[in-house]
Amino acid sequence: MLPTPQQISGKSKEKLACQYLESRGFQLIERNYYCRRGEIDLIMRDRDYLVFIEVRYRKNDRFGSALESINYHKQQRLIFTARHYLQQTRTPLASRFDVVAISGNDANLSINWIENAFGT
Repeated sequence: MLPTPQQISGKSKEKLACQYLESRGFQLIERNYYCRRGEIDLIMRDRDYLVFIEVRYRKNDRFGSALESINYHKQQRLIFTARHYLQQTRTPLASRFDVVAISGNDANLSINWIENAFGT
């Protein structure tokens, strides 16, 4: 099945977020980690931290901002998925959740990186 335009756009924004964080010294570990209850867009290393990163894109704020779309239920799914990843990999690093919110059109994108956006 062919990907939808939204899926193509989403993947391109995830790639942009990854490049943005790599330019700040992050190292990519994994993209699109899935388990039965959720997905984590990017898993990266930032010095002594394993960072679980949610990438959100909104062309405009008509239906809420990219940050507003990460509600309590979304956070709980991310936390569950991160715990699953940690159990599977037994990674000894401390971890945190970051959010990269991207807004605007392709000609004028704004990137907002929130470090340690929420906790467990």
